[in-house]
Amino acid sequence: MATSTRQSCLKYLLHLAQDNLDFRLPEIKSLLALRGKPFHSSGNFQEKTPFWCLDGLSEEDVRGVMARSVCAKSAFELWGHGTTHSELKTSLLKYPTENMSPFMRKDSTYRINVYTFNKTLEFEDRIKRIDSMDYLPFEGTVNLKSPQHIFCLLEDYGTDPNDIPEHPNYIYFGRWIADGQRELIRSHSVKNRHFIGNTSMDAGLSFIMANHAKVNKNDLVFDPFVGTGSLLVACSHFRAYVCGTDIDYNTIHGRGRSSRKNKTWRGPDENIRANLRQYGTEDMYIDVMVSDASKHVWREAALFDAIITDPPYGIRESTRRTGSHKDVTKPQDAIYEESHVSVTQAYHLSDIFTDLLNFSAHHLVLGGRLVYWLPVYRPEYCVEMVPLNPCLRIISNCEQTLSSHTSRRLITMEKIKNPEELDSLAYLADPRFSPYQGHNAFREKYFSGVNKRSGKEDNKAAVNGE
Repeated sequence: MATSTRQSCLKYLLHLAQDNLDFRLPEIKSLLALRGKPFHSSGNFQEKTPFWCLDGLSEEDVRGVMARSVCAKSAFELWGHGTTHSELKTSLLKYPTENMSPFMRKDSTYRINVYTFNKTLEFEDRIKRIDSMDYLPFEGTVNLKSPQHIFCLLEDYGTDPNDIPEHPNYIYFGRWIADGQRELIRSHSVKNRHFIGNTSMDAGLSFIMANHAKVNKNDLVFDPFVGTGSLLVACSHFRAYVCGTDIDYNTIHGRGRSSRKNKTWRGPDENIRANLRQYGTEDMYIDVMVSDASKHVWREAALFDAIITDPPYGIRESTRRTGSHKDVTKPQDAIYEESHVSVTQAYHLSDIFTDLLNFSAHHLVLGGRLVYWLPVYRPEYCVEMVPLNPCLRIISNCEQTLSSHTSRRLITMEKIKNPEELDSLAYLADPRFSPYQGHNAFREKYFSGVNKRSGKEDNKAAVNGE
């Protein structure tokens, strides 16, 4: 009972990385949802700041979030806080002694770290900060190398590097609980990956997408525009089974020209399976195959726990599907030679997103999530441009700015009903679910902006790397 009471009054402090700001809150909310916990902020919550105070959680919940998050750096059990060191002292002296005492016993070892955000302190100033906290009843022994308990004094000097105040805006003190998974960004960097392409997804964003999708152990995850499999790598790290399709034969089979500098052709073992083998998750790899996303090959059933993808935008990778505007004579009985290569035609962005949402509505399990990138022309963007489907509800919509006039938005949707539950006539008549054709002009507007900034009439080939 005592432990339960202690847990109920605890607050936790998250220290977050100051990059991908739009993606942080949806990631933390999704990871808490995996544990069946809501997001409850404490005090005056400001989403863009590097420190968040949360309550209503247990230490186990916090450790579970930090074991997955690439947006959070560290988590602490918050013991005290204030706008000045005097307020901090008052807050710490009010903190229940029974919550402190298990970590301050004579037979324990500890260390106090001082961390400042947006300002660097001299070593002497750090020591002074630590010495000034002699009012805390530490009875254990200081151990700087391998202490049993680590405590941290954190000072927030705002987010403007050109306007750093003399004194901190806010001060926190707490017991360190766990670090986040920022190391995954380095260890899974595409720079060191065995098999990459022109549009291989950044490692950090890949893990963020997996977290937004609530990918969990033994889930089945599908990527219909799999490319070189960066998203499969991230999902397999969380022990989900992964599979994918792509219309590009050479990419699926690891053939053709290499995307690496000073290398002409891909090697014999450059493929998606080799990427998973590189990170020790080959056992989670089901397979990938050449397939057209507009004419899927899957049986009509709710198969996937998550669908995570980065569709082509027509900038560095073309948007193609099988088919032709011409009259093409098919072989008798549709029997093709082994060397047959399907004719392809343009696959408009509006059609890509309509097909993707319809596919997800039919093939996600209830509660399963679709996470995908939507390219937008910023001067004309409005929320009505985000494609909708009556079986899916939007969970989050996060922007990654690409240039002054373009960006892409990470859309997360969750399946809330099955297609057979819909009133088909009402669905077809509802204008909210009509395909938005404005996406088809993204490529032209992208190049229009590039041309204006470069002063050239036509540099499409240069941007495409042709």
